[in-house]
Amino acid sequence: MTVEHILAILLFSTIASATPGPNNLMLLFSGINYGFYRTVPHMVGIGIGFTILLIVVGIGIVQVFETYPFVYLSLKILSVCYLLFLSWKIATTVPKNIKKDKHGKGRHKPLSFFQATCFQWVNPKAWTMGLTAMTAYMPPIEPIIGLFLIVLIFILVCVPSLIVWTLLGVQLGRFLEDPIRLRRFNIITGCLLAGSLYPVVFSSG
Repeated sequence: MTVEHILAILLFSTIASATPGPNNLMLLFSGINYGFYRTVPHMVGIGIGFTILLIVVGIGIVQVFETYPFVYLSLKILSVCYLLFLSWKIATTVPKNIKKDKHGKGRHKPLSFFQATCFQWVNPKAWTMGLTAMTAYMPPIEPIIGLFLIVLIFILVCVPSLIVWTLLGVQLGRFLEDPIRLRRFNIITGCLLAGSLYPVVFSSG
């Protein structure tokens, strides 16, 4: 794999990781509503879940989709339904856990490590990033080394991106102390998350 090849992967992974998508929007939301430390399991879950997805895609899931198109269609439908559910959950979240249960605890919690890990398998952007990376940048010679390098580059790029989006949410949360403004922001975030499904729903693939 040449230096130019590695730089191309680095550029693609940076743009794909840093731009808004379901993961980044949810981290922004979590940073605002729950703070940085409570969002750490969410960040770790994204990193590990996406790494596993990349490896599986690189090993040969693309061939499965080509051989059995209904598998991809089923995954697409599941992804849309689950993201719509998450959009609704975000939009209806009570700001700063104002609403308490009978034990005095907030009813809403940040996404757990396990939930964030599993979410990558129904995240359209994660699948798009993984499929594009492996089909466009996987070298035909020494594919195992190529797979390792692609995964390593994505890890090095994704981790800072996840931290930045969460910290952005934490900082933005300071300007959204008013529950009414935060409530409006949660609604907007939920709508944006649902809107991110547009290219998935209306794509020809």
